[in-house]
Amino acid sequence: MNNLITISLSINGVLEEVSIQPWRTLLEVLRETLALTGTKRSCGEGQCGACTVLIDGKAVNSCLYLAVEAEGKNILTIEGPIEGDPALGIIQQSFVSKGAIQCGFCTPGMVIATKSLLAENPKPSEDEIRGALVGHLCRCTGYVQIVEAIQDAASRLEQERGG
Repeated sequence: MNNLITISLSINGVLEEVSIQPWRTLLEVLRETLALTGTKRSCGEGQCGACTVLIDGKAVNSCLYLAVEAEGKNILTIEGPIEGDPALGIIQQSFVSKGAIQCGFCTPGMVIATKSLLAENPKPSEDEIRGALVGHLCRCTGYVQIVEAIQDAASRLEQERGG
């Protein structure tokens, strides 16, 4: 008895059909089944934010989210498409240009959380940015460069929109 179920997941605009045990997390399926390793495994308890992905536009910890719950929803990972939605690329460029990437382990989760924040609040204050990063741990930057990168990305996205 293998207890496998087959589900369809829409990941980065691509429909993926996978056979999995029903208790596997979305993080496990992304990394181990689909080889999308940009989403990082760290604490496994939803405390660090390294595994953040967007599900229907909302930032979630994929280590706590069962893959079966994601069926029928749109999942965006750090590997997501940039064509047609330049926000992800602009955010990534801002993180690089502002030195917000040190070891890089937290970066995918931070970038995805930033995409969610800027979609909801295109002009966040520093306090709003810091509030959006609660639950995201970075041991390298002290968050100063990350906040600057998010401010830069917000400004660049506003220019992109013609603002």
